[in-house]
Amino acid sequence: MRNLIVSAALVATSLFGLSAQAAEPIQAGKQYVELSSPVPVSKPGKIEVVELFWYGCPHCYQFEPYINPWAEKLPEDVNFVRIPAMFGGVWNVHGQLFITLETMGVEHKVHTAVFEAIHKEGKKLATPEEMADFLAAQGVDKDAFLKTFNSFGVKGQMEKAKKLAMAYQITGVPVLVVNGKYRFDIGSAGGPTQALDVADQLIAKERAAN
Repeated sequence: MRNLIVSAALVATSLFGLSAQAAEPIQAGKQYVELSSPVPVSKPGKIEVVELFWYGCPHCYQFEPYINPWAEKLPEDVNFVRIPAMFGGVWNVHGQLFITLETMGVEHKVHTAVFEAIHKEGKKLATPEEMADFLAAQGVDKDAFLKTFNSFGVKGQMEKAKKLAMAYQITGVPVLVVNGKYRFDIGSAGGPTQALDVADQLIAKERAAN
């Protein structure tokens, strides 16, 4: 019994320590980096939160159960944007996949399915044909997907995404950027929950400044 009480006390102390840590005010250079050159947001007048990710990234996949419900509850003055990071090879192919789905207006319907196909089912989704076959089973028109995948519009959006990633000065994923000014990741924040707490504090900071 004594061991159980001691264990419970230790757990409580640990939980309290985590809560106290999460409640501490964030600092530039510690939990986040302030960019030397702010990047313009996609919707002026709204506070923008960007998540840079890669479908093949296990950490991005593990972050999904945290960021999705958080993003769904964001207030009207916050605009959440996903941008695929493209460092060459299959990163670019998966980035083209995401932008194609977004252009078709079906990304929100199949985003989770794509992640699970790669990380749970072992699919590579490394060619347009493999993607099209998989997406057809998810209700996405195969011919429309292939046509959009190879369109000038999608390739133009890819170049824009690459330039934004360079402007944000990212070296890995997942990364969050608030209002084109503040960059941080799960590691610098202290964990997935803490990363969203950092985002919340930076959103509040930007809201107060406006």
